[in-house]
Amino acid sequence: MAWILLIIGGLFEVGFATCLGKAKETQGIASSLWLGGFFACLSVSMLLLYKASQSLPIGTAYAVWTGIGAVGTVLVGIFLFKEPADFWQVFFITTLIASIIGLKMVSSH
Repeated sequence: MAWILLIIGGLFEVGFATCLGKAKETQGIASSLWLGGFFACLSVSMLLLYKASQSLPIGTAYAVWTGIGAVGTVLVGIFLFKEPADFWQVFFITTLIASIIGLKMVSSH
């Protein structure tokens, strides 16, 4: 169950980074709504990380949580915000995904 919470928390991390990016692109009430989404996603993400770290080692939990957030945020940047992607970005995102999977595989929990 802790791994599921951690994965969901990582996805909410992608959510708060996405909301932050959208808030930067907008003005007025729209920007305020995106910032509200940022704080909501941030709160849920942190709560889920906290809950997962009660069963998982904090080093593993934090590394996986940030890895999911980093990979997801880069992919959102590429596909939603039309940021450029080159060979090396895709290569290192792939190695990050492999590292996250590796941490899960060697974890005793």
